[in-house]
Amino acid sequence: MDEFLRSSWFWWAFALGLFALEAMMPGAFMLWLGFAAIGVGLVTLVFDGFALWQQWVLFSVLALAAVAIGWRWRRRTPDSPTDQPALNRRAEQLVGRVVTLESAIVNGQGRARVADTLWTVAGPDLPSGTSVRVTGAQGSRLLVAPVE
Repeated sequence: MDEFLRSSWFWWAFALGLFALEAMMPGAFMLWLGFAAIGVGLVTLVFDGFALWQQWVLFSVLALAAVAIGWRWRRRTPDSPTDQPALNRRAEQLVGRVVTLESAIVNGQGRARVADTLWTVAGPDLPSGTSVRVTGAQGSRLLVAPVE
């Protein structure tokens, strides 16, 4: 067992395990540790005779360097623009849509049905059944105005 732990095969398997963890819990951290493990695997493949503690020290140094490089790269690389900026913001996707009030807006608060969901709406006082246009969103509350 000690021979396996000192071999480059251990580092290949360790890197593969780190990449699998990255796939299960994305965040681009385990990825850089996996690259460090590959680096140690390459070093142990080329240079034989490293003690186990030396390999782990090398892994620690390479891991710190890889994570630092990853953070620097991430900071310099802007988020790519998307064609669906409101993808995970459901309320914002409803802006511009005309809906009917399920319950009257009283003191600025009411409810409207959109498909199979009731939404809290805010706007001027209006009776139930009025058609309103969604003009914005505040969290999960829709801002509405009467349709002219």
